[in-house]
Amino acid sequence: MAPSSDCTNPSGEHRQKHHVVMFPFMAQGHIIPFFQLSKLAARTGFTITIVSTPLNVQALTPTIQSARQKDSSLDIRLAELPFSSAHHGLPPRSEKTDSLPYSQVLTLMEAAEYLQPHFENLIRRICAEDGCTPLCIISDMFLGWTQDVADMFGIPRIFFLTCGVYGTLLYYSMWNHLPHTKTDSEEFTLPDLPHVSLHRSQLPTNIKMATGTDSWSLFQARHISRNVRSWGFICNSFEQLEHRYLEHLRKSTGRPVWAVGPVLPPEFLSSSQSHAVRDQLLQGKEANGTSDAISCLQWLDSQKVSSVLYVSFGSQNTISASNMKELALGLESSGQPFIWVVRPPLGVPSTAEFSSDFLPDGFEERMKTKNQGLVMKKWAPQREILSHPSSGGFLSHCGWNSTLEGLSQGVPIIGWPIAGEQYFNSKLLEEVGVCVEICRGSEGELNKEKVERTVKVLMSEKKGGGMRERAAAMRDAARKAVRDSEDGTEKGSSMRDVDDMIQDILATSRLCQSL
Repeated sequence: MAPSSDCTNPSGEHRQKHHVVMFPFMAQGHIIPFFQLSKLAARTGFTITIVSTPLNVQALTPTIQSARQKDSSLDIRLAELPFSSAHHGLPPRSEKTDSLPYSQVLTLMEAAEYLQPHFENLIRRICAEDGCTPLCIISDMFLGWTQDVADMFGIPRIFFLTCGVYGTLLYYSMWNHLPHTKTDSEEFTLPDLPHVSLHRSQLPTNIKMATGTDSWSLFQARHISRNVRSWGFICNSFEQLEHRYLEHLRKSTGRPVWAVGPVLPPEFLSSSQSHAVRDQLLQGKEANGTSDAISCLQWLDSQKVSSVLYVSFGSQNTISASNMKELALGLESSGQPFIWVVRPPLGVPSTAEFSSDFLPDGFEERMKTKNQGLVMKKWAPQREILSHPSSGGFLSHCGWNSTLEGLSQGVPIIGWPIAGEQYFNSKLLEEVGVCVEICRGSEGELNKEKVERTVKVLMSEKKGGGMRERAAAMRDAARKAVRDSEDGTEKGSSMRDVDDMIQDILATSRLCQSL
């Protein structure tokens, strides 16, 4: 029999333990929003335990310590599950997707399934130490097996959608039905989303190649069937951006759905606080206050308002060598100031040093001489760049974290989806009117003329002004959604959903206790 949710201390005095276990998949784009969500939940008085593998716990430890220094009331803990990458045919010290080529991402996903017995032991230990079960388990889309563990202990499990709602709905519908395998047409609709039409070019490679019996299909089937049984759904989104699809999720599942996003640092969603963080970085007080970051922000200070295009494909995506050179030539011929975060092209290990040979001859030197652009190797202070007044556009892979960061600063987007649900995010952004797509896939066809033309469309006041206005409106909506009531104003929709989520979790715990 599972331990009760009702706790009694050694003296026999009744108390209620508000302990929540969070388990993100091992990818930077998943761990970051889980951490931000943990801070939201911890501020309500919950004890939070974030679960991961040793190297991820090690990497997250300084972040947790920094959060505690800023707010001593936060009770956020880390729990480590044993994991050996070598046992699963992965390179040494490979515990998250960012350090792996795409061909080995599924191997890591499958390896995560072997964490189940260790996770069960962790829950047993928490139950023994607390004298009761955690209030709930909040876990990731690629950790559907945590539903089985939750069922074993009689704990509600909540599925946290770190991707957008629209993107997740389309992603699941595609894997559930594989509609593109049932037609020869280039365009098709989805059985459970008949108003949505997709083109084959908008499908990630693993879905394009899926047969229903391949490894990707079997993995998705195992996890989707468990995820849809979740007691509730937390969404890293907000009503004005995805209201129609939030309602669809509510109606189609009949379960609680809370839109609590954008799940981003509060200072990033406040212009005044964002400037304070920037000043700290410039003064070298932040951990990432590197000389490159400082030089980048100082260069931005010298540019005109809304004139700079920021180019980044996220922490684990890259493009082909030929496209990299065409992109460089197109940026140069556009005459537009830019910051470009470059990584080795396809076919070159992601851990390799970036070589100037990957770019056109003399490109970096010309950009320095003309003061037109900065080429930053592998990393840049993305939030500080996007929140800078000089930033006027974002050429992005349309990963959901990057999408929310761009929208929350009112920066319109040039979409270049590369993998996963990024294609669907780009489609949503075009429908919202804040994005123009330039290419699809890491090896999609691109030439410098198209780059130049698209950049000029987005960055010009005449052609891109409408997108900029809609992006500014979305920025205002995002900030309003996460507005708290401390200043006497009405709480935003996302903060109200956070309150509802907390009350629903507590009420369910009391219900379980009474059964």
